[in-house]
Amino acid sequence: MGEVVGAGILAHAPTIMLPLDVRKELNEGKEISIVPGLRRLREEVFDALDYDTVIVFDSHWATTFEFVVTAQDRRSGLFTSEELPRGMCRIPYDFPGDPELARLIASHQDGHATWITAIDDHHLPIFYATVNLWKYLGAPGKRWISISMCQTAEAEDNLRLGRAVGDAIAASDRKVLLIASGAFSHTFWPLRHLRAHESSDPAHVRTPEARAADEERIEWMRRGDHARVLDTMDEFYRFKPEAGFGHYLMLAAALGERDLTAPGRLYSDYENATGTGQVHIWFDRPEGGFTRPRATDASGDPYPYPFRLEGTA
Repeated sequence: MGEVVGAGILAHAPTIMLPLDVRKELNEGKEISIVPGLRRLREEVFDALDYDTVIVFDSHWATTFEFVVTAQDRRSGLFTSEELPRGMCRIPYDFPGDPELARLIASHQDGHATWITAIDDHHLPIFYATVNLWKYLGAPGKRWISISMCQTAEAEDNLRLGRAVGDAIAASDRKVLLIASGAFSHTFWPLRHLRAHESSDPAHVRTPEARAADEERIEWMRRGDHARVLDTMDEFYRFKPEAGFGHYLMLAAALGERDLTAPGRLYSDYENATGTGQVHIWFDRPEGGFTRPRATDASGDPYPYPFRLEGTA
């Protein structure tokens, strides 16, 4: 029986891929804390735990009609970002995938009344929410797979995806690390103002209200009060969390949602990245393991699942 042996919500901001001297130039002569935080995570968690596979809930990968999970046997190449090619250019990546686990995740779609497709196409694009973290945390022989955000998904859909992931892991023989790769509040400064707000000081987060909302949720996570984070999502949406905070919702649902009480360890300060709120928070495996995912009640859905078009088998 498989299990999750650790999980975290981690920042992938493009700044982490810049040389140290450039990072310091942008940050008033100081290092940004999310870089040494990733190095500590590598040493204290990724190099210390016994695990087989990393699953990344990738907040930069937007699909439309379903969630997609990568099912290649291996992913390799050079990554240049379409968003910021000056800072993320020809980054080499090469790591094994986990096709068996990817297909197992997709097989649990019916049980949670959602749509998940495993894709093994080697031409499938990769995104820096995965690549940047793999560059710091990847290790030889460790499998990595990514799961998309569906841009038509609502909060309940993201929770259903997470439940399917949790059930698939339990049905496998894998020891898994979960990464929710993404930010908290996520509104950039306008272009003509942006250069004045590149410092990591959280005073540069887009609004004081967004900063306060981020810091409130960070404290709840630090205390293990995930129920409160989930119960106040409608309030948090006012501050446009990255990808609708789908990366966090998926992680929380894989670990029991409101029953998740694992306290978070901060591996960085709370920092600004051109207006957005960034932080690393790690949740250690509780004694006895994480809570199993909840069942999905689809009785109120507007159509039956699985949905079949007329005339199809």
